[in-house]
Amino acid sequence: MSRILNFSFKVWILATGRLLLGIGTGFTLFYAPIFFVNQVGLSSTLVGVALGSGSISGVFGRFLGGQLSDTPSWGRRKTLLVASAISVLADVVLSLTSNFPTLILGNLLMGFGSGMYWPATEAAIIDLTVPEQRNEAFAITRLADSLGLSLGVVLGGALIASSGNYRALFIIDGISFIIFFGVIYFAIAETFQFQIQKSTSNQENGWSLALRDRALMVFVAVNILFTIYLSQVQSTMPLYLKNFVQLGDTGTGFSERVISGLFTWHIAFAAVCQLPAAWLLNRFNRITGLSFSLVLWGIAFILVWVTGNASDNLLFWAALTLGVMSWGMITYTPIASGLVADLAPESLRGVYLSINSQCWAIGYFVGPPLGGWALDHPESINYFWLFFAASVLIGIVILQYLHQLIDTK
Repeated sequence: MSRILNFSFKVWILATGRLLLGIGTGFTLFYAPIFFVNQVGLSSTLVGVALGSGSISGVFGRFLGGQLSDTPSWGRRKTLLVASAISVLADVVLSLTSNFPTLILGNLLMGFGSGMYWPATEAAIIDLTVPEQRNEAFAITRLADSLGLSLGVVLGGALIASSGNYRALFIIDGISFIIFFGVIYFAIAETFQFQIQKSTSNQENGWSLALRDRALMVFVAVNILFTIYLSQVQSTMPLYLKNFVQLGDTGTGFSERVISGLFTWHIAFAAVCQLPAAWLLNRFNRITGLSFSLVLWGIAFILVWVTGNASDNLLFWAALTLGVMSWGMITYTPIASGLVADLAPESLRGVYLSINSQCWAIGYFVGPPLGGWALDHPESINYFWLFFAASVLIGIVILQYLHQLIDTK
């Protein structure tokens, strides 16, 4: 707790900005697949492809965001401002979307803006903390994300229930990015003190140095697996609960109001448990923490299968599933960022965090189309969840190899 009280005020300002972004994201994150499938009329596969397309542009956004974050003439602050402006434009496009090409364009813009955002914001958090503070620092920023998401999901669900106006959700998300732009512009100065000669020298070979870091590359493999898991919560689970879970003899799944409540529970539970999880995991090394997270994800995917095949108490099983997914998420995100911070040289934090963030681009490129395909093939959906449950064993093996590499580094 004392480490938290000693944080720079800029950490708290960044966390406040992420709270605002979380509220906007919560308005769209879980409702977008339902809107584009059930109201716009696109297939689950096309919507999955469109959501995944943002990860293609996200690759370039993350590359550029990491490069610019380590460039003295840009730095973390300017990169965050540009990322926010691009995200506002993306929300304008998505709010006007009525067909597949426009949906693709909106997601490409959103992916690019988000890609630029993540390396810069995480590099700023590392700049403002010492290694002993980073588990808690990343936990607090993730807590801000979770609190914002939970508020956004609740408010978004209330808006849909009262008006049915899904398009307004994207407008509100755009407003949250405008507010975040203002917070960064007026309240945050550049967080890293660049040494021009050293930074310029490292920029020339920073990417090659990072790509030759074997420990980082092994971590990338398991990190992609984690991000594919997370993508299923956001892109596949809402439609699965809506269209595949059978409530008694009705032949229908949960209503939008119930789904809103379930995902509010998922995010709020994550928010409540975020800091206790960080304090608990401080007792262990980062590899042990990530292994624990993998075990939780395996249990969660088995529970999804149970939810889809149970004959009663479906709401209980769905709530339990999302609760376990909450713990899988909060035991992964802060530790993963902290591990990359440990591996990164000081002058290449943006580059290393860009590579870490590329895992999210790849995971969210693979995950939504894969989930969309499974939803369009009902006969395969049960095997889909059990396959994911079994895949955690691969992740645990990779983590053990990474542990050996770090010990000998």
